[in-house]
Formats: sequence, C-alpha cells, structure tokens
Amino acid sequence: MNQNSEALRQETESNRPVPKPSRVTTTSSRKEPHKKPKPAARKVVKTTLSYLTLLIVSVIMVGPFLWLLATSLKSGSENIFAYPPQFIPENPTLANFGAVLEYFPFFTYLFNSTVVAILTVGANLLFCSLAAYPLARMNFRGKSLVFILIISTMMIPFQLLMIPIYILALDLGLQNTYLGLVLPHATTAFGIFLMRQAFLTIPYELDESARMDGANAFQIWWRILMPLVKPSLVTLAIFTFMMAWGDFLWPLIILNDQSMYTLPLGVQSLQGNFSSNWRYIAAGSIISVLPIIIIFSILQRYFIAGAMKGAVKG
Repeated sequence: MNQNSEALRQETESNRPVPKPSRVTTTSSRKEPHKKPKPAARKVVKTTLSYLTLLIVSVIMVGPFLWLLATSLKSGSENIFAYPPQFIPENPTLANFGAVLEYFPFFTYLFNSTVVAILTVGANLLFCSLAAYPLARMNFRGKSLVFILIISTMMIPFQLLMIPIYILALDLGLQNTYLGLVLPHATTAFGIFLMRQAFLTIPYELDESARMDGANAFQIWWRILMPLVKPSLVTLAIFTFMMAWGDFLWPLIILNDQSMYTLPLGVQSLQGNFSSNWRYIAAGSIISVLPIIIIFSILQRYFIAGAMKGAVKG
C-alpha cells in the first residue's frame, strides 16, 4: 500500500509543468532616450551671454572716455596720432592738468557752471513739480488738452526758439547774467511729464485724509506728495544737471563776456589758446566731466528707482 502511494506521488510530480525562468532585463540592454540639457546648464549659458553682451556694450560706451583720459596723461614726447594707436601712455604725467589750471581761469568757469547748474536744477524741481501737481491730482476742464500741448512742445527743437528767446533776453537786459543762462531752461516738458507720472502712483486716499485734517492744496503738495516722490526728484535733478552743465549753444549765444563763460565754453577756448594742443584739451574735458561723474555716483541709488517709478501707474 505504501509502495503504491509512493509511486503515485512521484508520477504526479513528474507530470507537473516546469515553470519557465523569468526574463531578466538589465539596464544596459534597455535603450536610453536622448537626454535634454538640464535647466541649470541653459541658465548658465544664458547668463554668460548676457554678461558678455553687457561687457561689449560697456567697452563701447566707456571706450571714448578712457581714450580721452589716456590722451590727457600722455607727455609731450608721445605721438597721440600714432598708428597703431597706443592706449597706455609710456610716461604718464599730470603736467597737462597743471598747465590747464595755470593758463586759463578754470576756477572762474567752474564757479559759473556750478551756479548755473544749481539754479537750473532748483528751478526745474520747483516749477515742474508745481505744474505737474494739478495735471495729476486735480480735475478740471481741458486737463488732458493742456497735458497734450505740453508734451507736444518736446517735438520743437531749441534751435527754432533760439532767436526769439535771444531777442527777449536782450530786451530784458539778461545778456551776460546768470538769469539769462538759467531762465530759458527753468522748466521743461520732460520734467513736467516725469513728475506727473510720479504723482499718479500715489494713492488719492492720502489727499482725502489730508483734506479732512484741514490741509490745503499747497500743503498737500509740499508735505504729502513731495516727500513721497524723492526718487523721481533725484532723477529729474540728475538729468537737469547734466543738461545745464554740458550746455554749449545757449551760453555761446547769450554771453560775450569771457568772465561769465561756463566750462564748455572754457574748454572750447583751449583750442585757440593752445593751437589745438589735444593733450590740454583732453585734460580740460576730463576736469569738466568729473562733477557729473561725482554727482551721479552719489545719487545713483535713487536714479533707477526714480526712472521706474513713473513707468507704471498704480
């Protein structure tokens, strides 16, 4: 009996199907898809190209100034017109700056330019903000038309207005005076536009709260709005200072007294006084540009904020 059971069990096991071995797949036999570049790599390439473009533009913009500086530092024995050009001076010297300060009244011209620039900047900040206040914060009939007419004056070049302004200045006795240099640029359409856009970004609720406290329109303009638009004021001051400091055409027309010359006229006079000594002219140009660089370096942190403040309303 036991033998029969044993034989039956063995027969059953022999008839049982043998399981097939499972197919093992390896990573090496699987075909890998094409890998895309990582976002980090694309970001590095984009950043590199951006900085390379900025570097090229910076060299193009700063190159003339660096060449002017190199010319002002070259001694008399060096040929500034040599080819190929030599950028770095062989024997750098400050003698050219000393000669410019010695042979022409530099400090008189510097004083005149400083007075004219300060008065022009102050007048623009005051009159442009006063003109922009009602255009931005008040409602009256014809406001849009007035603003369009003011903006339209930006398309009129100063050369068209030069002769009537000159005749008017002569009739008022403003020739060879600081007021004659300042008044034609006391306010600009660009300044009114810039300040109007800055005022529009301030919530009207501040005006209403100030009126509830008894403030009039002038107090709202001076105590509420003006402190809030300081970046725009600084931006307008920088633009106006650069315009007034580098103005050459109007001082050339309205002035015939050399003691009232500004720095651009003084630098131009170097060409005749020194028979076109380009080393002295370059040195005088560097001296005249330094105040603009200093002013911009001090106020540059306000410049970007002020330029962007009026770009978007709200």
